[in-house]
Order: sequence, then C-alpha cells, then structure tokens
Amino acid sequence: MKFETLAGLILFTLMSCSSIEELSGNQPIIDTKGVSLARLDTDLIECEAYADEVQIGHKAVAGVVSGAAIGGLLGAVWGNSNTAQRGAGVGAVGGGSKGVVQGLRERDHVIKRCLSGRGYRVLN
Repeated sequence: MKFETLAGLILFTLMSCSSIEELSGNQPIIDTKGVSLARLDTDLIECEAYADEVQIGHKAVAGVVSGAAIGGLLGAVWGNSNTAQRGAGVGAVGGGSKGVVQGLRERDHVIKRCLSGRGYRVLN
C-alpha cells in the first residue's frame, strides 16, 4: 500500500543519518565560556541518547494514518471515490510530514532541556 511505503521511506531516511541533528541541521548553540569542551561533547552525546527515545518514526506513521483517514473522508464528502483516494494521499503526505516535524521539535527540546539541566547556557 502507498501509505506503508511512504511511512517506511520516512523512517528509513531518519534511521540512515548518524544523528537526527545532521538531518535537521539544528544543533544546540551553547555559550562555551568557562566550559570544558570535552565534557560538553560527552554531555551532548548523553543528551542525544535520551532524545533517541523520541519516537519520530511512530509519530510519522501516526500522522500518515490520521492524515489519510481525514483526507479520504473529506474527499469522499466533497466528491467521489477518486477524490477520496487523492484526498487520502494528500492527507497521508501532510500528516506524515507533520508527525516528523513534531518529532524533531520534541527531540530538539529534549536535548536542550537536558543540556540546560546539566548547567549549560543554551542560546537557541
């Protein structure tokens, strides 16, 4: 089914990066004055490990499913079966994208809160 293929592609893309931060380009900016860079690297790796618990793939799949359901329903209401199929496709793509964006934001939030909790001044 097309939805499963899309969800699998999104999940594969996310898993193929050595870190999600490489994909998103969103590294935390830390005020390094008076900070041990070796300790910062260690803490960042540990915080990223916590952030790995954010289920981005599951959020993407949930977005695909809910987007397809809503898009298909709206397409059926406003048209016929072809419109319902197109609506489901558009909804799946939109919902999957929204799920990925939400997951990336949550992951970023976890990393920044973790670093802040360890005493770093996170600037972004």
